[in-house]
Amino acid sequence: MKKIIVVFLITMTISCSKKEQVDTIVINANVYTVNKNFDKAQAFAIKNGKIIDVGTTLEIESKYASTFINDVKGKTIVPGFIDAHCHFFGLGLQQQKVDLTGTTSFNDVVQRIVDFQKEKKAAYITGHGWDQNDWEIKKFPTKDKLDQLFPNTPIAIRRIDGHALLANQAAIDLAKVTINTPFSGGEILQKNGKLTGIFIDNPMNLIDKTIPNPSRKEQIQALKDAEEICFFYGLTTVDDAGLSKKTVDLIDSLQQANELKIRIYAMISNSPKNLDYYLPKGIIKTDRLNVRSIKVYADGALGSRGAAMKKSYSDKHNHFGALVTPIGELQNIAKRIVKSDYQMNTHAIGDSANYVMLKTYNEILKGKKDRRWRIEHAQIIDMNDFNYFDNILPSIQPTHATSDMYWAKDRIGAERMKGAYAYKELLKHYGKVALGTDFPVEKVSPFLTFYAAVTRKDLNNFPENGFQMENALTREETLKGMTIWAAYANFEENEKGSIETGKMADFIILNKNIMEIETSKIPSIKVEETYVNGERVK
Repeated sequence: MKKIIVVFLITMTISCSKKEQVDTIVINANVYTVNKNFDKAQAFAIKNGKIIDVGTTLEIESKYASTFINDVKGKTIVPGFIDAHCHFFGLGLQQQKVDLTGTTSFNDVVQRIVDFQKEKKAAYITGHGWDQNDWEIKKFPTKDKLDQLFPNTPIAIRRIDGHALLANQAAIDLAKVTINTPFSGGEILQKNGKLTGIFIDNPMNLIDKTIPNPSRKEQIQALKDAEEICFFYGLTTVDDAGLSKKTVDLIDSLQQANELKIRIYAMISNSPKNLDYYLPKGIIKTDRLNVRSIKVYADGALGSRGAAMKKSYSDKHNHFGALVTPIGELQNIAKRIVKSDYQMNTHAIGDSANYVMLKTYNEILKGKKDRRWRIEHAQIIDMNDFNYFDNILPSIQPTHATSDMYWAKDRIGAERMKGAYAYKELLKHYGKVALGTDFPVEKVSPFLTFYAAVTRKDLNNFPENGFQMENALTREETLKGMTIWAAYANFEENEKGSIETGKMADFIILNKNIMEIETSKIPSIKVEETYVNGERVK
């Protein structure tokens, strides 16, 4: 008997010695690899932060050995989610401000400011998230009540889309703004010859210039807070749509010190200074940071009627919105960027803004096929203009459709709605769509993105048959848009976005099968574990 045991142990030792040692083996999983064939797998092996093999549990266990074997017992694994358009740093900073999301009236807004100030006693109060379209009285608020309650404390609170703000008189005085202050590319609302406190698009900069900048400590905390939130929801890469050089440098320093582990695709905010620095320098790339795109604004937002439209708004006669960057300047920016290796990513909401940018892109690119220039939002497209997307990548946010569907038709009319939030139509033309949230404009959860893309409903199952369902995406298309297609939009499809040999070990373990669960339950799916480079970060 002893001889049999010895022979068995020797045999096992020889067998194990023939197996390749790896850092982690994941087994007994329901893996959606999101590879070219959208294959499924059961297991994979990880070494030095990379996936080195994918297959069945039997295949992987027969070839590899590890001190850490993660038996997930049939749970679903997908590639780490990529948010193709968000404001990561802004999300972090918002944690330090008055949260006005979900307010049901302006009185609710005021009460939250009062409660915030009792606790924080801020010298300058800032906040974000109000939306007059969610209130019973769907009109822009005025500053009167804030002037009464806070006559000596400046207040500037941004609308949910970031394209309008309300400032009280103390903030306006600090900025030295009067009814005679010149401006362009937006509006400063007046009533009876007096400022109402509402600033839309470019004129917001007049107020922003006087808001105190967060300290370095506050900025670091903001980045770490945002990372924690993103990892909770399974986001392993985020595309931050508009960063300063200072913020990019801070992100890089934290990543190099291993204090920030999330991967960031940085869109540099358009400015002459930033273009002068980054375009000659070329692409900046590390394992966690990719700087190779410029974020440009063509127009404002639909909710504040700043989106540039070809014809007048249906609910505001003779109002067309506005380009926030002149056409000539947009063309000159494109001409500079095309001479570099950088990507141009332009915010365009209205059909006029989209037309201007699509025409500009096509004229400047002149048939160059792999520049992957992006239209961010691509929200309202004239039906005659979709063909321009054959060489232009649509970067879209499905929850915008379900947030706006209650009032969008009133704003632009039934005819223009045919080309609004037309995600399937965009997919037909380009062949891919990159999906994001635009958080903190919308909620961070990728499961809400998935749900909105597939069902085109809100969380109350409205509308019963879905909103413009001809433009709903399938589950497979949606998962691709949140992983491999988003990676493609970042020129990173060869290193992430799918669970394949040679790619980064960025993946998440879910408590439910997102590809098969009843659609109404998709928003409640939880991420049990999040991995970046094979390291568990949640």
